[in-house]
Amino acid sequence: MMNHPLITNVERDPKALKPFPDNPRKHPKKQIAQLERNMGRFGPTNPAIIDECDTILAGHARIEVAINLGLTTYPCRRIEGLSAAEKKTILIDDNASGLNATWDDDLLIAKIAEIRIEEPGLIDLIGIEPVVIEQMEVSLVPEDKDGDPADDILPDDGSDVTAPGDVWSCGEHRILCGDSLRQESFERLLKGELAETVFGDAPYNLAINGHVSGLGKVRHKEFSYASGEMDADTFTNFLATAFGHLVRYSTDGSVHYLCMDWRHIRELQDAADRHYTTLLNLAVWDKGVGAMGSLYRSRHELVFVYKSGNASHLNNVQLGKHGRNRSNVWQYRGLAGFSKGRQEQLAAHPTAKPVQMIADTLRDCSRRGGIVLDPFGGFGSTMIAAERTGRKARLIEIDPIYVDRTIRRWQAIAKEDAIHVATGETFAEREKRLTKTTSNNMEGSGDA
Repeated sequence: MMNHPLITNVERDPKALKPFPDNPRKHPKKQIAQLERNMGRFGPTNPAIIDECDTILAGHARIEVAINLGLTTYPCRRIEGLSAAEKKTILIDDNASGLNATWDDDLLIAKIAEIRIEEPGLIDLIGIEPVVIEQMEVSLVPEDKDGDPADDILPDDGSDVTAPGDVWSCGEHRILCGDSLRQESFERLLKGELAETVFGDAPYNLAINGHVSGLGKVRHKEFSYASGEMDADTFTNFLATAFGHLVRYSTDGSVHYLCMDWRHIRELQDAADRHYTTLLNLAVWDKGVGAMGSLYRSRHELVFVYKSGNASHLNNVQLGKHGRNRSNVWQYRGLAGFSKGRQEQLAAHPTAKPVQMIADTLRDCSRRGGIVLDPFGGFGSTMIAAERTGRKARLIEIDPIYVDRTIRRWQAIAKEDAIHVATGETFAEREKRLTKTTSNNMEGSGDA
């Protein structure tokens, strides 16, 4: 029968314990900070292992954290009678044995999802970087080469519901029907919040009919502004005003994705130079199929990637360290390449961006639970992308028609009701009431 060494449970002052000489295991500051958060919440959950001389055999990082937190006692398991070689074996094995374990990714992600529902604040204590969790979640979902199915969810238009100035709460998201050139719009929408990232798809100062809609059967009204009526200086000032608000209402170091076509590169950069500190990159959206064009058909759009402020920006890509490999050429289908529902897509909004493209940018440079700001909300693709990735969207859209379409689209996907912030009415309730009021007014006018 094997004789085991004597093991007793004891309490020790962590400052009185001695590190093992020449311990080969190193503990970076990031790990120590993680352990401090956990021990600060739960206390000592894992005893240290010491010998009869109070030398640490396992738990050096935990003891360091206990000292940092000011603990005066720490639970230990004291082992007596070990040889020098046996002590070294425990020292190494305690660190190495965990390296041989693997995760069942499906079960792990399921447990993390349960924590998010039950106590979301505990996610930061599980010891896995958010970018790693998100990449695991993405890898478990089969890639759809046709893009996010949300691109093809196009609810029917009902009666007009939204009026200028309305704010709607859509689950974790909000949308304001207002003007992104006015600072008060951002004040009303954000209420003290700051955006962690921005996805801005400003109008390109092109006439919609004839440039975007082409000569087909789908026709649109022109955008409320920057729809071909501005000269270069006016358009530059238009963009600069919006960009100034985006910088003011976002965090230092936030990444801003600003869309533009090739015709207005100069105006966008001149406007951006007034407010942004760094052009991080220029991404090219390859839409797969050429659209309108004279000498060359336009197959791409541009996404300028700027940093706001001087702080370091969040980088979840890290050159593919966690399996997220990204380049500055983005291949997502455009409207011209839709195999189904193209006419319906065009009818809903002439310049809608793919949900998957926006979702990928959010995963690149923002955190789950972070705020993403879109000053030109359009058909709401940023809100849908935020819904998909666990971010909180804040949208401004000047046209009530597109606010209504965004809300109907989100409701169809999220299976929730949008709430009118001022009245507490659901979208359906407000639509019903306004429709009834309009009907009564029309009847009254007829009787007169």
